[in-house]
Amino acid sequence: MSTPTGSLAEPSYTKLVDPNAIILAEALIDSAIGWRIHNCKITEKTVTQDEPLPFLYHYDSLDEVIKQANPLTPELLAQFNVIMTASEAAKLIGIEEDLIPTPWHIKINGSLVVFSEALQLAVRLHWTNTAKDTQQIYTKKSNDAVIAAIKDWQFYGRVDVLYKNNKQPLISIAEHTVNEYSANHQTPSDHDAVFKMDAEQDYQLLPASHALTVIAKLEADKANLPWFEAAILERIE
Repeated sequence: MSTPTGSLAEPSYTKLVDPNAIILAEALIDSAIGWRIHNCKITEKTVTQDEPLPFLYHYDSLDEVIKQANPLTPELLAQFNVIMTASEAAKLIGIEEDLIPTPWHIKINGSLVVFSEALQLAVRLHWTNTAKDTQQIYTKKSNDAVIAAIKDWQFYGRVDVLYKNNKQPLISIAEHTVNEYSANHQTPSDHDAVFKMDAEQDYQLLPASHALTVIAKLEADKANLPWFEAAILERIE
């Protein structure tokens, strides 16, 4: 098995990196490593039609024929950003309540652990269907709404690393930090750029800038990492 490596653009910290080191973000997107998913679970799930929405959402969801019969008046325009239920919006427009489609509000958060026996490395990640409070899906059945919402799943939040291999260094390179410093014609400090993880028996929290690099790498290469989506879909279904 070849050790994952990455190119370093900043000579100032190249000397800090052991040539035999595993670079965390690069390893996670290496399909040659026998990654497996463990403990994929849902930590938060909201599926409801009871959440209010801004009036403009209710109006935009109307059939065009109904819109033409009920054009926007100055009074209605003044209500565009007012939060209300579909029933309240129907009364405001002067139409029957069942003429306004009511979306499902979906919010699903979860976590999973991806691990490699060969590397003695496990990484706990978090996923969600949306970065917003909820995602609005217009379907008749709640199950269909959940399936539609989870198609947009994404990684987010904290990253925890469990590493038990004391024979090979494991590091993270914060590419977001490096790029930010480079844009400002500055050199990142050793601490900012490279984070070394020692072999431990417990999970270590990855610093935020390094977690951003890991998440960005995974998101960019997600199509080539089907085991993540397979585990999430299995849990949803």
